[in-house]
Amino acid sequence: MNNKLEKLESQSVFIIREAYKSFKNIGMLWSIGKDSTVLLWLAKKAFLGHVPFELIHIDTNYKIPEMIAYRDRLAKELRLRLVVGQNAEALAQKRTFADGLDRISCCHELKTVALKNTLDGTGPRRVYGPRRDVWETFDSGEPYNAVIVGVRSDEEGSRSKERVFSARDEKNEWDAGNQPPELWNLYKTEFAPYTSVRVHPLLDWTELNIWEYIQQENIPTISLYYNQGDGKRYRSLGCYPCTAPVESAARNAAEIIAELESGKFRNIAERSGRAQDQEGGGTLEALRKEGYM
Repeated sequence: MNNKLEKLESQSVFIIREAYKSFKNIGMLWSIGKDSTVLLWLAKKAFLGHVPFELIHIDTNYKIPEMIAYRDRLAKELRLRLVVGQNAEALAQKRTFADGLDRISCCHELKTVALKNTLDGTGPRRVYGPRRDVWETFDSGEPYNAVIVGVRSDEEGSRSKERVFSARDEKNEWDAGNQPPELWNLYKTEFAPYTSVRVHPLLDWTELNIWEYIQQENIPTISLYYNQGDGKRYRSLGCYPCTAPVESAARNAAEIIAELESGKFRNIAERSGRAQDQEGGGTLEALRKEGYM
């Protein structure tokens, strides 16, 4: 392991352990993408191969099918307790982009609202239990005091304003200007009642670091990240109506690393294929202030 990755891994493992020690009921958001899957591997390392908390996935019903197949396969293989939340009411009432709603409002309905209701326990949860190898549905559940999230500072502008331990209020809203200072790896882990905390162990990682770690650890990732022969691959994954691939010949992690090191994507934002990020300045930050990931 190179020194940079070793330091990043050590820091992230420390943060994950600190979060688990500090909060009564904690989960980890798993978008199924490369970053949150690296986060899953770090959690396994932090607890000697065991993941002692639930993984939470928000299913918009518009994820690329390969993503859901990958999610279910990995949950079974790694014996992960997986909680799936969804805004079934919005889907039933056709409050979606596919049915004519604008993209930002669709994200609010299918991601922000679904996430809030899943985290605070007011929404239904579909749960995979590895011991019995079955899925069960619960109308509600115990609220999560904190969730571990795989966002990175370099990925998008609003995420560079985050702290490692980032508070949300009782409405699950984020005040970017009112975050605690974090100096010398001293983290604030005590918050007011009804505060929901997001924990970000990957803030200091870059896209290149993520792919270097995937290669080093041989982490299984979705085939969508790689060119399958048509000269295209996904650099960032999301809902299929709003996510487009990039032009790339990379067929594996090593070739993606080579592309990143060559500067091929130097002036192209990682989320450039995510259409909702392009609908006016600051839209993703506005969504995140409301509770989006």
